[in-house]
Amino acid sequence: MIKAVFFKDSDAYYRGFSISGHAGYADSGKDIICAAVSTLSINTVNSIEAFTEDKFEASVDEKTGMLTCSFPEKISAESALLVDSLLLGLRGIEHDYTDHTYIKISIEEV
Repeated sequence: MIKAVFFKDSDAYYRGFSISGHAGYADSGKDIICAAVSTLSINTVNSIEAFTEDKFEASVDEKTGMLTCSFPEKISAESALLVDSLLLGLRGIEHDYTDHTYIKISIEEV
């Protein structure tokens, strides 16, 4: 199962997100859920880097399927919109594949 955790502070600002695991929908290399989640999450990080001035730290571990992104400072409205878009996309995947739990999404206060 893929676990996606979005971290917000007490003022409801994103502080980062972490996505890990494998969906188990199909064999490695043929898993459309993993491919969709990877595409959405990597595109989000790339978009934040390309279209905003916000500072962030990101890391990827392809073996474990882990992507983490953290924001050391309050992020701009543009970055927040990009993270909201990622969350919307992941929730869409979660909704479309309800026959089994392939992805679990949570929001945690930090």
